[in-house]
Amino acid sequence: MEKKFVIAVYVENKFGVLTRVTSMFTRRGFNIDALTVGETESADYSRITISLSGDGYAREQLINQLRKLYPVKKVDVLEDDCIKRELMLLKVGYNSDTRAEILAAADVYRGKVIDYTVNEMCIEVTGDPSKIDAFIKIMIPYGIIEMCRTGIVALERGNTTLLGKE
Repeated sequence: MEKKFVIAVYVENKFGVLTRVTSMFTRRGFNIDALTVGETESADYSRITISLSGDGYAREQLINQLRKLYPVKKVDVLEDDCIKRELMLLKVGYNSDTRAEILAAADVYRGKVIDYTVNEMCIEVTGDPSKIDAFIKIMIPYGIIEMCRTGIVALERGNTTLLGKE
C-alpha cells in the first residue's frame, strides 16, 4: 500500500549535490511529489526535504541508497507528527460580487493579500499542506489564474534534531 512520507537529507553545501540526490530517485523510477532545499544553520550544509509516495520497502530502499551517496551526512524519515509547512501564492480573479467572499476565505485561512489590482488579487497562505489543499478547493470556483507552491519544509517536534539522532 502506497503511503506519503517525508525524508530529510542533510548534505554538504556544494555544487552538484542536489543533482546527485535527485538522479538517484530518477534512476530507481521514483517520483518526487515535492522537494525543497535550503542552507542550514551552518553555511557548509544544506537540508533537502523530499515528499514522496511509496510502500515501506521502497522507503527503506531509498533511505539506504541515499546514505551511500558521498555528500550525504544524514538521512531520516520524518514521522507524521513532525511540523510541516508550505507556502503558496495564489492569484485569483474577482468582481464586486465575489471580492468580499474571497477576502473572508483568505482571512479564515490566515491568508495575506500581497498584491491587489482592479480585478485580481494575489494571496499568500502558509501552513500544513492539507490547509493549502483546502484553500485551493475553496478558491477553484472563483477562478484561479495562477498558483505556485514551495513544497514541504519540515522539522521534528521538541528537542530532537536531524543531526542529533542516531
